[in-house]
Amino acid sequence: MATTLVRRAFKYRFHPTDVQAAELLRTFGCVRLVYNKALEVRATAWSRDQRRISYNDTSAMLTAWKSTSDLTFLNEVSSVPLQQALRHLQAAFGHFFDRRAKHPRFKSRKKSRASAEYTRSAFRWREDTLTLAKMTEPLSIVWSRPLPEGSQPSTVTVSMDRAGRWFVSILVEDTVDHHAPTTAVVGIDVGVTALVTLSTGEKISNPQHENRDRLRLTRAQRALSRKQTGSANREKARLKVARVHARICDRRQDFLHKLTTRLVRENQTIVFEDLHVSGMRRNRRLARAISDASWSRLRQMLEYKAAWYGRQAIAVDRWLPSSKMCSNCGATTDALPLRVREWTCQCGVTHDRDVNAAKNILAAGLAATACGDGVRPTRR
Repeated sequence: MATTLVRRAFKYRFHPTDVQAAELLRTFGCVRLVYNKALEVRATAWSRDQRRISYNDTSAMLTAWKSTSDLTFLNEVSSVPLQQALRHLQAAFGHFFDRRAKHPRFKSRKKSRASAEYTRSAFRWREDTLTLAKMTEPLSIVWSRPLPEGSQPSTVTVSMDRAGRWFVSILVEDTVDHHAPTTAVVGIDVGVTALVTLSTGEKISNPQHENRDRLRLTRAQRALSRKQTGSANREKARLKVARVHARICDRRQDFLHKLTTRLVRENQTIVFEDLHVSGMRRNRRLARAISDASWSRLRQMLEYKAAWYGRQAIAVDRWLPSSKMCSNCGATTDALPLRVREWTCQCGVTHDRDVNAAKNILAAGLAATACGDGVRPTRR
């Protein structure tokens, strides 16, 4: 059976001691400071002199910063996470200059993710125990699933979410066995009421995780708004809001993983639309429901799991009139408002809007694969 060699991250909860928590919080602050100072230097050099600052330049600046009286505390934490922050900034600018992302933004203590990345030289891995640099005791990790046998971590990322939970992500190389080949193919149409409609006619309803916990979230946010800024009670209320958000996120992630794993296991080819989700979220009436459905994350999971397990994932053009085109005769109707869920074509076939769209998406994807070209809408 064929296999694929992948770099795979395994994420676990862990419970640090007071000393470890203090060390990690100090490291998070130093990482954020170094990232922001390097970003400021690079942005200023470009705006004033149209001059690009490289990673090597910022690395030399970091050495100089550690020698100043104001930043001597940078020497108290491991140097590896600080260097990794500069590498992440370099990658962010690379994506920006290649027009794959927006300009890098400054990290905020309240809004940005608190994390630090350790490479192989900054941690010790012995007999399934992980000890980070500047620490004497290993992390107390909750091993919810085993690492691949004989694997050696190459990178370790420690983070803390807004709900106060600590996580460690361990990156290893792993071999993934391909699923047994099958002749099944499926087209997918995503939506709000039915999260996924398959070309087979099956509809998978949207769990609407955020909507189910909206009352709890509203009450927690209302209580937070009444607390005095900077008080201990406000911090307690903020944690309650963060825990509700974490619950919503975890349940959504779990559902999407189970759904995409099933689709990849059962089908050899999976076809979906290349939707402009960020543009669709500008519709203020649907923005909340679209964000809750998490279509972008659904597609991301389908693509990387298909690559892992020897399947094929195809994205068809977003301008394909999948809903308005008859999957039986190919005729296209002029207008089809969202409130119309069923319609009858001139050929006499009555279509369910979502199932018809899924069938057209599947046909377009298979046609694109056969001819090796993209899919564009039919022009009159």
